[in-house]
Amino acid sequence: MSLPGIFFIASYIMKVSDLEFTRPYPFYKTYIDLLDDVDLVELLERQLKNFPQFIRSIPEGKMGYAYATGKWTVAEVLVHIIDSERVFQYRALRFARGDKTVLPGFDQDEYVPLSKAGNRSKESILEEYRAVRQSTIALFGNLEEEVLGYSGVASNLNWSVGALGLVICGHQRHHRNILRERYLRA
Repeated sequence: MSLPGIFFIASYIMKVSDLEFTRPYPFYKTYIDLLDDVDLVELLERQLKNFPQFIRSIPEGKMGYAYATGKWTVAEVLVHIIDSERVFQYRALRFARGDKTVLPGFDQDEYVPLSKAGNRSKESILEEYRAVRQSTIALFGNLEEEVLGYSGVASNLNWSVGALGLVICGHQRHHRNILRERYLRA
């Protein structure tokens, strides 16, 4: 059975321009399209500096705000970013180690209510974000260039290790933009 491929590395310099999109997958490609053409680890580190500043700028009273009925709160969006980074990081680790086990998807809509984000302080979310991102940087910063091209199957898609790293960055930027546009302007 042939599975659709999502992103593969054309060369082993890990920048957005080094990805080849083997099929159009708008859901994930929209994350990649938000990124500058910079080195993956450089981008991960830059976001580690900038995103905590963004979180700190959110008024405490907005953490429980949702812009419409049935939408996630600001706190839930932030914890979703962290949860998703962990999932993509785990997939990247498995594939980087040559694990060919097909990995299932995850249902973000089931994760969010169980995260109990509304019971968390902004500072605890910020601390968890920093810890997870530092772990992501340690993972990708210590991979040999050829490993970024290793691949595996998750959510019925064939992913490269490097593409997972870039999706982590693009996913965060996507949700930061949504928070700015729909949550914090109100």
